[in-house]
Amino acid sequence: MILKYGGVLTHAGRNQAEELGRYFRNNMYPGEGTGLLRLHSTYRHDLKIYSSDEGRVQMSAAAFAKGLLDLEGQLTPILVSLVSKDSSMLDGLENASSEMEEAKARLNEIITSGIKSVNINPEKPWMVDGAGVHPNASELLPELVKLTKKVTEQVRLLAKDESEELAEASSTGVILPYDQAKALGKTNIDVDRIAAGLPCGSEGFLLMFARWRKLQRDLYNERKERFDITQIPDVYDSCKYDLLHNAHLNLEGLDELFKVAQLLADGVIPNEYGINPKQKLKIGSKIARRLLGKILIDLRNTREEAISVAELKSAQDINPSVPNGGREEIDQRFKSQSKMELAGKGSFTSEKSMDQEDDEDKETKYRLDPKYANVKTPERHVRTRLYFTSESHIHSLMNVLRYCNLDESLQGEDSLVCDSALERLCKTKELDYMSQIVLRLFENTEVALEDPKRFRIEMTFSRGADLSPLEGNDSEAASFHQEHTLPIMGPERLQEVGSCLTLEMMEKMIRQFAMPAEDFPPPSIPQGFSGYFSKSAAVLERLVNLWPFNKH
Repeated sequence: MILKYGGVLTHAGRNQAEELGRYFRNNMYPGEGTGLLRLHSTYRHDLKIYSSDEGRVQMSAAAFAKGLLDLEGQLTPILVSLVSKDSSMLDGLENASSEMEEAKARLNEIITSGIKSVNINPEKPWMVDGAGVHPNASELLPELVKLTKKVTEQVRLLAKDESEELAEASSTGVILPYDQAKALGKTNIDVDRIAAGLPCGSEGFLLMFARWRKLQRDLYNERKERFDITQIPDVYDSCKYDLLHNAHLNLEGLDELFKVAQLLADGVIPNEYGINPKQKLKIGSKIARRLLGKILIDLRNTREEAISVAELKSAQDINPSVPNGGREEIDQRFKSQSKMELAGKGSFTSEKSMDQEDDEDKETKYRLDPKYANVKTPERHVRTRLYFTSESHIHSLMNVLRYCNLDESLQGEDSLVCDSALERLCKTKELDYMSQIVLRLFENTEVALEDPKRFRIEMTFSRGADLSPLEGNDSEAASFHQEHTLPIMGPERLQEVGSCLTLEMMEKMIRQFAMPAEDFPPPSIPQGFSGYFSKSAAVLERLVNLWPFNKH
């Protein structure tokens, strides 16, 4: 599963992430339900969580893990113990910066000049250059600027009052300290702030005004009479945030601004990552190359482990006296698999690197021993890999999955995504907080090991909290608005019901867009600890000696 993070993790974001974790625990593991917790507690659930470098992404990952595993307590210990940071895989757009600039330049030309879409294919509207751009986008731009100015002026007046109060407080020498950590770590709505007519969360009117003033200034350059369409998504995000969290401020014209910004953003956001399918594929393969490679490694490792378990079980069925020897054989296979995986992640030339490889090979792998297991299915083992990343990576990964068949080497192959799902994706403009792509690998044990249909992949997609704050007048919508949250949309299938996408076909279609296993760098000390444990043994020994309980 690969998810998108939002902005600063608000109380609403934390609750949404935890709720989605609970949903996955109860719905994404066939036949288990809350039994996932039993799998996890009996060493039959192999879970790894990866996050990009942003703190808000990592906290979203920790909140999700809290809901998934039904944990208690603060998020920081969960973050430290369960979430690994991998910025090289989940951050950065440098590899595709030139192609993205080219796409944005072409998109700016389409929007500002009023060029209508050409070569429209009614059966496949997603194949058009600039699909989704509003036909009257050039006429909506001036309206967007006018409404942005109107909202900014209202926030300026509110900020002026706050500035005067701060000036008066500073003259008396009484200024309360600003506790940013406390402000950003809130788990509930600050009812007192809202009752006092202040912005929700950690933002004051001065900061809110700075946010809107920057948007107004960057959106339109009056001296050059030039629009900057890259600011449209930011205007849309600010409108949505204030409608959701600051509706009590009653900013006039904010709802109108949101509607105009949404019409424009629906055309800008998906086309920033490629103006047509072939360009989307090119940009997506560059941004998500490392992530795609890691996903293939995950899938292959899961398949090899399943095959090893199946062969062991078959040997035990044929000769019941084999269990001990079979167990040793399977353990040796897992060790060999780990060795091959490490070797595939980079060659080691120095003596130090060889030592690191040996240490990795000696790492203890906790697995359930069937001889002592008090469970019905001791051989069952589930792997879960979670990747928390940005909207750019979600768009890029999805573009590779749906357009990989357009590559010259794959001419004649069908898309991994069915036509009905392609149409739905074309209509899906925004990937909001907790958008997710889920790849599930199933094993059909009734099929021979060498049959490609033994391992099939099911792909689902959710566009996250993609609802307008202006939608819904029922009691459920009122409840969500009161909690400052929007519901996360349920998963949608990307394949036809009854279809069979084999792992072999999946590998064939995306292998050339993914980083090869041998190009992955060798394992290293986690970044969070590299500064403290560069000489880990000596430092740890000193820490143990300093620990007060060591003396008793």
